[in-house]
Amino acid sequence: MTRIGDSFARLRREGRRGLIPFITAGDPDLDTTAELIVELARAGGATAIELGVPFSDPVADGPVIQRASERSLARGTSVADALHVVERARRRTDVPIVLFSYYNPLLQFGQRELAAEARKVGVDGLLVTDLVPEEADEWVEIARAYDLDTIFLAAPTSTDERLRLIAARTSGFIYAVSRAGVTGERDQVSAQARELVARLRRCTNLPIAVGFGIARAEHVAEVWRYADAAVVGSAVVAKIESLHGAADLVERVGEFFRALVPQEPMIGVER
Repeated sequence: MTRIGDSFARLRREGRRGLIPFITAGDPDLDTTAELIVELARAGGATAIELGVPFSDPVADGPVIQRASERSLARGTSVADALHVVERARRRTDVPIVLFSYYNPLLQFGQRELAAEARKVGVDGLLVTDLVPEEADEWVEIARAYDLDTIFLAAPTSTDERLRLIAARTSGFIYAVSRAGVTGERDQVSAQARELVARLRRCTNLPIAVGFGIARAEHVAEVWRYADAAVVGSAVVAKIESLHGAADLVERVGEFFRALVPQEPMIGVER
C-alpha cells in the first residue's frame, strides 16, 4: 500500500475525513513551496498535498490558479524544479504528495523518466488533468511499475460506464469534480457532487475526494458527510497570493488551512 493508501486507511480506522490542499510549485518561490508543504502537513494536518506543476495552458484551472502558474512560470519553474521541491520537503515530512500536472510537461520530461524520478524523490502519485482514462494505459502501466498511484478525475457528466473505467485506472483515491467547469471558489458546493459520489460508491471501494469550489469550513463539513476528503485549491492559492511578500506567509497560510477544518461534529457519513 502506498503512503496515500495508508493515509486514507488511517482516517477510516479513526472514523475521520480528510482535507487535501493544492499549491502551485514555485508560487511565490521554490523555497517557500517546500516550507508550505511541511507547514500544511505539520500544522494543518493535510491528508495529502497536491503540488501543481505550472503550465502555460491550464485548461481545467480558474483564474486564481492560472495566475499562480503564470507567476511561477515567470520565475522559470520546471517539472524538475517541482520534483526537487518534493525531495527537499520529503526530508522533513512523510505527508503523501500528489504531483498535479498536464500531459504535455509529462511527455516533454519523458513518462518513464518522470515516474523513476518521482519515485526517487518521494512523490506518491500523479494526477494528469487532461489525460483521459481511455488513453492512459501506457502511463498507468509505467506508473504502477514504479509504485506510483494514478489518480483520475470523475465529473458529474460522466456516464456510469466511464465511472467504472475511471475506477479501474485509478489507485490511491478518485478525485470527484463537484461541478462542470474550472476550479475556483464558490458560495455553495454543487448539489451534483453528492450524487456523483453515490454513483462512484456503486463501482469502487476507493476513497473519494471532492474538489472544485471548496473554499470554507462549511463547504468542507458538507463534503465530509458523503465523501472521504475535501480538496481545497483556489482558496489556498488565493491566500498565498494575498500574502505576497509577507515574512510570515507560511505560518498564515497554515492558520488559514487549519481554519478550514469544521468545528461542528459530523452527523453521520453516507457510505
